[in-house]
Amino acid sequence: MSLVSAYYEGARVPWVPTREELLDIVMRLANVKSEDVFYDLGCGDGRVVLKAVKEGVKKAVCVEINPMLIERAKENAKSLNVLNKIEFVNEDFFKTNLSEASVVYMYLLTSVNKALRPKLEAELKDGARVVTLDFEIPGWRPIQIVEVALPMRTARLYLYVKGISDK
Repeated sequence: MSLVSAYYEGARVPWVPTREELLDIVMRLANVKSEDVFYDLGCGDGRVVLKAVKEGVKKAVCVEINPMLIERAKENAKSLNVLNKIEFVNEDFFKTNLSEASVVYMYLLTSVNKALRPKLEAELKDGARVVTLDFEIPGWRPIQIVEVALPMRTARLYLYVKGISDK
């Protein structure tokens, strides 16, 4: 069953969960700290924000347009007794204010990342870290690229820093 996690200009962006074995690497690459506010755009079942909460971030925000997926994310948070540590936003991430974010995680498509770029530039504070999985942000220069060998494929994680990558 394919679940839609986002719509962009009428295109359906399928939900493909971030593999569990990448979560530690995402957190290290983003250099998450206790004062961070961590946003996952298209959070799906919430696994990345759950990991951010386990890492001790101040706040995690799970943004997901699909109501079935946001409910699944809430159930997962409830089962781990961290429901009160995550804000669940059931809306289009293009409409979500990102100004509070110090870390943003995205596993979207290059075309969606490109469309989000002006929003990231306008709303994120300098120093905010953006980690993308497999798809670059066109027009931004990554600070670091990490390749991870997985069964059947190689995952590529990109780290961007607002105020550096976008100049």
